[in-house]
Amino acid sequence: MLNTSDPEETDSGPFVLVHGAWHGAWCWRPVQHLLEAAGAQVFTPTLTGLGDRAHLLTRETGLSTHVMDVVSFLESENLQDVVLVGHSYAGLVVTPAAALVPDRIKRLVILDGFLPEAGEVAMDLLPERAAAHYRESAHKNDGLVIDPRPLENLGVTDRQIIEDLSPRLTAHPAKTYLDKVEHGLSDLPFPGEYLLCSGWSTPFLRFAQRANTKTWRVSELDADHEVMVTNPDLLAHHLLHPKHQPVNMAP
Repeated sequence: MLNTSDPEETDSGPFVLVHGAWHGAWCWRPVQHLLEAAGAQVFTPTLTGLGDRAHLLTRETGLSTHVMDVVSFLESENLQDVVLVGHSYAGLVVTPAAALVPDRIKRLVILDGFLPEAGEVAMDLLPERAAAHYRESAHKNDGLVIDPRPLENLGVTDRQIIEDLSPRLTAHPAKTYLDKVEHGLSDLPFPGEYLLCSGWSTPFLRFAQRANTKTWRVSELDADHEVMVTNPDLLAHHLLHPKHQPVNMAP
């Protein structure tokens, strides 16, 4: 159970938590409940074509669609001083979104995910083996979607969690991995925070290193890639009480 009486300074949000590929707002529920129990305001938008919005998928659903999902959400809710969190793929989404509406962002957090520069393409940022798998999956699906990766490939070992979550994963719009990022790290007028999950063979170390060169706070969480489900207490505590936990930057 999260200790909500922690004497450390608490960040009360509002938090906007953006899910990664194949997921939906549902994956944030354990963390959302903990943050709300601590008195925070929490929002968990679902990106177009995924989760409860999978029925909205079209061939035009691309990276800019997802960026505008987040920007429009922040604007329609008139949110200010936001802690904007992007997990995995969503680093490609929240980074340009924050660059477009920096006046609404108090703190940008990339959770074990991409931290792109303008002009980069997600498919080119993947490890070679993963990129080949994604391209093969998209080709099999007539270029429309990329099938979910097994949760075991993301470091999850708990069989019950794998059985519970796997049916909830939805195919991801392939175009998002082929579109160029329009606004990236160097377009941000402020530094952010990078959380690297070191409890699995994360392919995202290079982005933690990139963040480090931009004077971001870079910290390590001893967790697998699905930390929001497998260890929500750890993640919620860090979001509420951000503390620098140095990362070994050696490859």
